[in-house]
Amino acid sequence: MNRPLILTSVAAAAAVLALAPLAFADGPKTKITEVAPKDLPAAVVKVIKAAAPTMTIKEAELKEREDRRYYDVEGTLPDGSEIEFDLLEKNGGWEIVETQRDIVWASAPKPVRDAAAASGKTITPVRVIESTQNDGMVIYELFAAGKPEEPSMEVSLKDGQVKVLEEVWPH
Repeated sequence: MNRPLILTSVAAAAAVLALAPLAFADGPKTKITEVAPKDLPAAVVKVIKAAAPTMTIKEAELKEREDRRYYDVEGTLPDGSEIEFDLLEKNGGWEIVETQRDIVWASAPKPVRDAAAASGKTITPVRVIESTQNDGMVIYELFAAGKPEEPSMEVSLKDGQVKVLEEVWPH
């Protein structure tokens, strides 16, 4: 008689384990809202203009997840180059936590290019994003041809130390 109970318990445990990934997949979602440049809060614009006074803001998104609010603000500089700032709301104010811009791979620092070449991965990047973190670390995101969604390699540079990252940097 105990046998059916054991089988039922095993079956129940198996069902719970099988459905567990679905519970995690339903974790916190990011709410993304498009924001017209003219509708950005003055405090956000002030922080951006302090960092890039000549930037023309082209588009923005407000991202909300759990208890965090971010603005992704994209624009252009007078030379036509694009730049993006990610701002985090902190203690009632806004702080730039990441600055991104596209660069030509040949303009990346030589130690970064050397580390990528020595990694054993054969990547000829068709796009490179230079992502400067607020702690001074710079992440170089290398995109391979035909793979525009996720970087094929990321290389970090901080205080002269270069490292090919094994996991995607949590931007």
